[in-house]
Amino acid sequence: MRSRFAAPSARLALAAVAAVAVTATAAGTATATADSRSATVRACATKDLSFKVTLKTQAGGYYLVTAKAKSGVTCYLEGVFPSASFGSSADTEVAPAEHAVSDRVTLSGSTAAYAGINPKTTNNDFGKEFDFLHLSVAGDETNAVTLALPDTATVDRPVATNWHADPADAVPFAN
Repeated sequence: MRSRFAAPSARLALAAVAAVAVTATAAGTATATADSRSATVRACATKDLSFKVTLKTQAGGYYLVTAKAKSGVTCYLEGVFPSASFGSSADTEVAPAEHAVSDRVTLSGSTAAYAGINPKTTNNDFGKEFDFLHLSVAGDETNAVTLALPDTATVDRPVATNWHADPADAVPFAN
């Protein structure tokens, strides 16, 4: 013998109330998740940043690249070296000057990140001359920007430091 705990219409009403409660809870959770994601800082893309290149004489000479977030943008750069090259051939692409990942640098307002690029790490008279640097955030190479160099660079086995919050940490010392 079956027992009935509620009439069919009562069961239907309970199911409807439960469905509304579950839907409201799911919608509230989705809204909270969306709101919390919007407050999370995202990785920088090349288009989020403005770049400046200056020539430095320390450590035999190198280019200091300064990256700042554009107005209204807050993003971070991972502590890896930028994707950069002086020309279109593989021998002008920068290699890492550091062997470990550095701290992440969050950019917003006037906060900057710095990377040092040494265009010539060899001790010889060889190299190609370039007036421009092609630069992007690692992983965003299709959106590279081309930056005019402050002077003509002789390039032979170039290296770059990781992005750093302090420009003193971005000096690419020769090995």
